[in-house]
Parts: sequence; C-alpha cells; structure tokens
Amino acid sequence: MTSLLTAPSAAPPVEAAPLGGRPKTRLYTLDGLRLLAALMVVCFHFIGFDNWDASPWGASTRKLFPDAHYAAAYGWLGVQLFFLISGFVICMSCWGRSLQQFAVSRLLRLYPAYWFAVLLTSGVLLLTGRLDAVPDTLSKILSNLTMLQEPIGAGDIDPVYWTLWAELRFYLLFALVAALGLTYRRVLYFCGLWLLMTVLAPHAGIPLLEIFAMPDAAPFFVGGILMFLMHRFRPTLALWILLGASWILAQGQLRNMMKSAETSVHHRLSWTICLAVISVFYVVVLAVAIKRTPLFNYRWLTTAGALTYPLYLLHEELGWEIIRSLHSHVSPWLLVTGITALMLLAAWLVHRFVERPAVRAMKRRIAPQPAG
Repeated sequence: MTSLLTAPSAAPPVEAAPLGGRPKTRLYTLDGLRLLAALMVVCFHFIGFDNWDASPWGASTRKLFPDAHYAAAYGWLGVQLFFLISGFVICMSCWGRSLQQFAVSRLLRLYPAYWFAVLLTSGVLLLTGRLDAVPDTLSKILSNLTMLQEPIGAGDIDPVYWTLWAELRFYLLFALVAALGLTYRRVLYFCGLWLLMTVLAPHAGIPLLEIFAMPDAAPFFVGGILMFLMHRFRPTLALWILLGASWILAQGQLRNMMKSAETSVHHRLSWTICLAVISVFYVVVLAVAIKRTPLFNYRWLTTAGALTYPLYLLHEELGWEIIRSLHSHVSPWLLVTGITALMLLAAWLVHRFVERPAVRAMKRRIAPQPAG
C-alpha cells in the first residue's frame, strides 16, 4: 500500500515545473485574484472603515455609503486571500531553487517598491503634519525601511505594512525547508507541523514559538502550499486531509479576526458571511490549482499582478490624505472612484519606473551567477 506521505508518481493534471525550473503553464488567474484581494482591501479602507473620531471623510461612511459600507466592511478578508495565494506562489517559485536563489528573489520582489512607498508616504505625511519632523520620526522611517519595524517596536508608517511582517515570518520558516531541498514529503511534513504549531503555540508559553506560529495567518499560507502540491503532483488523500485541517483552523480563527475588524467598522460582522467568503477563496484557488485549463487564465492578467503590490502599499494613507483634502468639494462616490483609479495609475508607474529598473540594477549586483 502506498504511504500517505509518498509523492504520487502519475503526472499532475496541470503541467508541472521541470527540476530547477518554473511551471510551464503560468497561472495568470492568480494574478487577477491578487488584484481582486487588493481592491477588497482598498474598498475596506475607503468605504468600510468607519473611524468616527478622526474620519478622513469628516462623517461616518455608513451615512455616506449606506449600502456599500456593509459590503465593504468585509473587505479586510482580502488579506486572507493574499495569504492563501502567497502560500501557493512562494512554494511554486521556490521549487527547484537553492536557498540563495529563494532569498534573492524575495528581496528583489519585496523591497524596491516598498522602499519607494515608505519614502513617499513619509514625505506626504510630513508635509501634511501627520508626522512630526523630530528625531523619533526619522528613526521610525529608517526602521520602516528595514520592514522589521514591528519586532523593533517602531510602528508602521502606513498601517497596511502589518501584513509584511507576517509574510517575512512565513518566508523565514519556508526557507528552512528550502535549505534542505524541496520535496513532496518535506513540504507535507512542514505543512502538518506548522498547523500543529498553530494549535499548541498559544498554550506553550514560548514567545519565539508564538511569534512564528501565526494562528490567524498560518492556515491560509499552508492551504496555499497544499494546493500547489495538488497542482504539481495531483491531489492525494494526505493533501486533502491537511487542506481540510487548514480550513477548519482558519474558520476557528475567524472570531478573533472579526473582533479587530469590528473595531474598525464600528458594528457587528456576520461570522457566517466571513466563513462563506474564506470558503469561496479556498474553492476558487483550489479550482485554479487542480483544473487542467484554469478559467480566466488570460496573459493580460500579468498586468493585474504587477499592480497589486504597489497598489496595496500606496493606497491607505495617501488615499486618506486626498479624501481629507477633497471630500468637501467632490461627491463621495466620484471621489472614491477617482482615488482608486489614481492609485491604480500610481501602482503602474511605480512598477514601470521604480520596481523594474531597481530590480534589474539590484539583480546585476546580488543575484547569484551561474557556475562556469
């Protein structure tokens, strides 16, 4: 009898990567889903967020957007879709690569656009008086440039940066597996152990274990990894069992995550709707993973993927500054539509004139050169 941990020998339903290479079939659908996740977060911040004391709108968003507000109040769940896709994509991009190649690829992917966003956002907030020009502020900006401001205790220049610390911890954990060389069995063990760690860590009293357990994010990262294994090797009983466990643990964290979101929207959220949304995320990404010809797998969606990260980094604080300046002169819907379009344009400009040139320049200096 074949062990549950043995990689299936049959060919996968979607063409897998040759050893040392990337998959021959690019899943453009994931690029579109990433942009959808970012737009959900944008809607949450501009329409769902209801900060009564210091609203950039000068009024409650429930009054300004009486119907849309209650839908946008669930936009924070777009972060969970990000994490699900991240688990899939990181495992896919790391397969067949060395640890050094993996580290360099993450450095090039994360930092150029992030550095630009930190400096731009800091500059705007200094000009508008949201940041004071004092030594402590300079220290905060410099700390943010490391992307380690949360463990340092410096605080985020833009609140959206909190997810980057979660991503970094995921990369560090996955790097341990990458250092050994990725195989079906090793990645499967990693997924099982991480899920177990999310259950045990809150009760272990070990701070370092708690930091890396990430019970609210780990089930989604693991879910994405498992779906990639299904994509590369084909579904197996072990993968289905662990994927079910990741979904169960994800839904178990919903009430804790909802409490944080409810402080931002100032009303109760429906657990049933939240569960339905994350379940749809699982089903959609799973369909992309195991379907021979994924739906909506259009090449032009690479542009959507390229816009996602800069859009996410730029939209919140800069968007709120524009709202503060113009909400008295422009109708709410026109202003939200215009800001979203402006942020998409800014995201494209950052990708085209910051990310791409910076990545090319950095790659020449730090990317490992082939032997010989």
